[in-house]
Amino acid sequence: MFRKILIANRGEIAVRVIRACREMGIEAVAVFSEVDREARHVRLSDEAYGIGKAPAAQSYLNARRILDTAERCGADAVHPGYGFLSENAEFAEACADRGIKFIGPPASAIRTMGIKTRAREIMSAAGVPVVPGALTATARPSEAAAIAQGLGYPVMLKAAAGGGGKGMRLVGGPGELAGAWVQAREEARKAFGDPAVYVERAIVRPRHVEVQILADEHGATVHLGERECSLQRRHQKVLEESPSPLVERRPGIRGRLYDAAVAAARAVSYANAGTIEFLMDDQHRFYFLEMNTRLQVEHPVTELVTGIDMVRQQIQIAAGKRLEFSQEDVKPRGHAIECRIYAEDPRLGFMPSPGRIRRMSMPDGPGVRVDLGANEGWTVPIEYDPLIAKLCTWAGTRQKAISRLRTALRETSVEGIATTVDLFRALVEDARFRAGDVDTEFLERELPSTPANLPEASGSARLAAMLACVQWTKEHAASKTVRPARGDSRWGRVGRRSMLGDWSRDE
Repeated sequence: MFRKILIANRGEIAVRVIRACREMGIEAVAVFSEVDREARHVRLSDEAYGIGKAPAAQSYLNARRILDTAERCGADAVHPGYGFLSENAEFAEACADRGIKFIGPPASAIRTMGIKTRAREIMSAAGVPVVPGALTATARPSEAAAIAQGLGYPVMLKAAAGGGGKGMRLVGGPGELAGAWVQAREEARKAFGDPAVYVERAIVRPRHVEVQILADEHGATVHLGERECSLQRRHQKVLEESPSPLVERRPGIRGRLYDAAVAAARAVSYANAGTIEFLMDDQHRFYFLEMNTRLQVEHPVTELVTGIDMVRQQIQIAAGKRLEFSQEDVKPRGHAIECRIYAEDPRLGFMPSPGRIRRMSMPDGPGVRVDLGANEGWTVPIEYDPLIAKLCTWAGTRQKAISRLRTALRETSVEGIATTVDLFRALVEDARFRAGDVDTEFLERELPSTPANLPEASGSARLAAMLACVQWTKEHAASKTVRPARGDSRWGRVGRRSMLGDWSRDE
């Protein structure tokens, strides 16, 4: 087993890995940028080292500096968390070159699944259903138009080299395609360094269902059930739950879904934790979307229903150990829900809300879990993903988990910055959410009135958010593409006024 692990990340995931290391008797090493010097993960670590200035490119994305630090402190392994370098094949290879274990899948799997067109080819060959469309990138708009004509509109343009909602454009008809193709390529180039895009049929109002995989380095592969992540804003998840309400109502889907996920992992000789993501159409047919070759933000809901510590399993697998259980030993029970508490203001188009947290109170009690990356007195920086906490509840049934979540949200308080807490308070009262009748466009299409039901942002909060956007735009405009919200709801109109599309986020 490893003696010392360096955690190449920050925030709540770094705290989560530190706790797993402590339980296993492993020393945990934190790294931090200059704005994270007083961060929670730094204070909880056994050792901590500064790695650069606030911009991620000069700190958390600086692979050489991170590996130099790992060598200097004598770390046996690096845990990348999620985001930043977690799906960077070159970083995984650089770890191996220095004799440091990368706690994640083989670099070959990361590289293969990171190119979406290649992943679609492999999944198709493995018998895993894929969304109808091209298996290669398009070289010119006319080629994309010909493919789209054959598929039938609407179609989706997608970046071949990335995910997370970047480099994506929904095209409703032939007249929109050429302009959307240029926009998608430019966004893909800026986000991933590769402008290639491909065309696939658009799944209208899909459900987003994913299957958690664990695989060791000795050939054993198991699934840990499914999660539903359909509640999203601009292709970014905000609430996840396990099991999926849709799959629960149609149990005949479940076995086929699990078989496809395991086949997908085996097709690329996968090892460690990974997630196979699917879109499900209105006929309840599922299609491979992508594979996330890392731990997911939403892993706590799987841990709550299975009782399996996934970070511990990641570490043990990386140390060469076999899985401690077989598929027959995995027996999910109950229902778990996770809310991502972001430093964002839903009333202002999810504008970032950095600033000092004056007071914070998080809930506790039976069936409540909080993965916390912030604390009172800490200043949430503008430079990184705005996730400050994940609030999860577990109960024997979904309705009981929702009731427990309602209580937990009432007990949650974060003062000094705007957060998404009030959004979740509104969601748990919504009859459609309570019935599990949602899809990936639900927030923008079905809840246009929700912002009006949220408490009005104070003048100081609005000013802070606007100033943060000005700063963000100045620092990131050269490398990010601003993409306004889709749709005609008030959420979408607010998003357009804010001139802020996707704020940097892990997935």
